[in-house]
Amino acid sequence: MTLPTAPFLPTADDTPGARFQKLVEIMRTLRSPKGCAWDRKQTLHTLRPYILEEAYEVVAAIDDGDPSAVCDELGDLLLEVVFVAQVASDEGDFSVSDVTDAIIAKLVRRHPHVFTHKGQDGSEPELTPEEVSAQWDRIKAAERGGAPAPESFLDGIPAVQPALMRASRIGGRTTKVGFDWDDAYGVLKKTDEELAELRDAVESANQAHIEEELGDLLFTVANLARKLDVDPELALRAANDKFERRFRTMEQRLAERGSSVQDTSSGDLEREWQAVKRLT
Repeated sequence: MTLPTAPFLPTADDTPGARFQKLVEIMRTLRSPKGCAWDRKQTLHTLRPYILEEAYEVVAAIDDGDPSAVCDELGDLLLEVVFVAQVASDEGDFSVSDVTDAIIAKLVRRHPHVFTHKGQDGSEPELTPEEVSAQWDRIKAAERGGAPAPESFLDGIPAVQPALMRASRIGGRTTKVGFDWDDAYGVLKKTDEELAELRDAVESANQAHIEEELGDLLFTVANLARKLDVDPELALRAANDKFERRFRTMEQRLAERGSSVQDTSSGDLEREWQAVKRLT
C-alpha cells in the first residue's frame, strides 16, 4: 500500500505550527497499523541511542560551522523528540501536546522578568545573566512545593551524561552550598596533587589504584574547566579533532614521499609530528 504524500508535505503558506503538525501526523502515520513495521517496533528504550547520536551530530555540525548541516541535524533531533512523544502517546503516558504545553508553561513561569513583572511603562526589569540563573533556580525549587525533598543535593544530575560533563555538573551543584575551590588556581593546585598521586599509583603497578587516581585527576580537571568557564566535553572534543587533523596531515605528507606511518620509525614519526604542529 502506498500512502499519499502530498497532504504531508509543507507548503509555502504553512505556518511553523502547521509544519510541526505535519511532522506529528507523519510520525503518527508511521506508527499506525498501515505505517512502518520498524517505527511500530520502537520503544522508549530502543530510541535512547538515536537521541544521543542525533544530539552529538548537532554539536558536530555546529563545530564544523556549517549552517546547512546544523539545520539538517536539528531536524533529525526534532524527529526523535516527536518520535518519543508518539511512542509515549501510544502507551497512554503523554502526548506531544503535553510536551509542548509543559515547556511553554515552564519558560513563561521561569522568566517572570520578561512575561509578568513589567514596569508601569511595560518595560522589563534589567537582570544580569547571573541574576536570571539564580532566579531560575529559586523558581525551580519552589515548583517542587510539596514534593518529597530530594535525598541529596546532587539528585537530578543524570548518571547517563558523559562523565566529564557530569563531573562538571556535580561541581557546579556543590558550589551552590559553598563547597568548592575558591578559584581556578585552587583547582590547579589540586590537579598537581592528583597528578602526583597518579604517579605514585603507576609506580605501585596496582591497576585498581591507577584507575582510581586517574579518575580523581579527570574529575579535578573537569572542575578546573568549570572554574575557567570552559565546557570540558567540548574542549576534549576540539582536542580530539585537532589531533586527528594533524595525524591525517602527517599521513598525507608521508604518503607524498612514498612512505606510511606503518613504515616509519617512532623517532621519525615524532619529528614529522613536530613539523606538522609547526604548520598547524
